[in-house]
Amino acid sequence: TFKDVDTKVAASLKEVVDHYIHIKNALANDNANEAASGGKAMEKALRSIDKSLFTAEQKKIYDEDEDELKEHAEHIGKKADDIKHQREHFLLMSEVVYDLVKSFGGGQPLYHDYCPMYNEDKGGAMWLSETKEVKNPYFGSQMPKCGTVEEIIK
Repeated sequence: TFKDVDTKVAASLKEVVDHYIHIKNALANDNANEAASGGKAMEKALRSIDKSLFTAEQKKIYDEDEDELKEHAEHIGKKADDIKHQREHFLLMSEVVYDLVKSFGGGQPLYHDYCPMYNEDKGGAMWLSETKEVKNPYFGSQMPKCGTVEEIIK
């Protein structure tokens, strides 16, 4: 984790994490429209990050993740009629957000959750949550509690 993150960068990245949490909660509640709203808000937040405030090393890490994160936010934002598609992109988005949070912090304690049932052929799925209580975004109301807390990121 970087110790010297500019306060404006930290605030911008916290906003991205907040939109990620918004998407996660919408998917956990089987609400594709709300997930799409979160995806669009994340896209906007990503566009507003001032990359000139990163150190060279931080920028390298961020740049590795930015395009992928934008792509997943865009897909989630455009597919309010296809929650399965949104969940597929959320799976990939979660891995990118996890990398960013591990590098830059999330602006709040976050729980790294894992569900072994989703995406079985590829080894399950992880996500980040703001609460210790598991609310599965991949199965929603079908299996809301499926998953375990693997790690607490402070």
